[in-house]
Amino acid sequence: MKRTLALALVSALFAAGCAQQAPQLRVEPTYQDAANAPLLQSSRDAVNRLVANLDVAATGPGPVLVATVVNVNDLSRSAPLGRTLSEQFATNMAAIGFNVKEIKLRGEVFVKEGAGELLLSREIKDIARNQNASMVLVGTFSSAANFTYVSMKLVRTEDSRIIRGYDYALPNDRDVQRLLVVAR
Repeated sequence: MKRTLALALVSALFAAGCAQQAPQLRVEPTYQDAANAPLLQSSRDAVNRLVANLDVAATGPGPVLVATVVNVNDLSRSAPLGRTLSEQFATNMAAIGFNVKEIKLRGEVFVKEGAGELLLSREIKDIARNQNASMVLVGTFSSAANFTYVSMKLVRTEDSRIIRGYDYALPNDRDVQRLLVVAR
């Protein structure tokens, strides 16, 4: 009896071990998964929080420019994450009614290859004047062990005053990690 029980126990443990070795099937994301992607929702939420209760009269009548979100440790560099966030911020600001100018289409804006549209503080006034922009949305990101921290600010172009700011964090999931990789 003890021998039969021992054999049954060994067989059960062996079967359990084999079951754990079975290859995992990869489940492809669906279009519904893509539509509900957390990165998209976090960008929408960030823009909504940034402009909540914004006194538009304090910003001026002109359009908004959206600069590339850059790495806080090197403001002359971005990554696919920064360019993606900038695109999402611009889209979401336009969707809620802001007059957002697409500056990639304009020749007089400084564009650094691989980094997108970088608006440096000394250039903001000149670019904004050429574009008749009243505000610029600027931002930085900083990657840490578990999270990537994003800081965004609406800057009034006439005096470089920060009108609004909002900070949030993204989990360093597989998508964010891949978007942080800078092509060399």
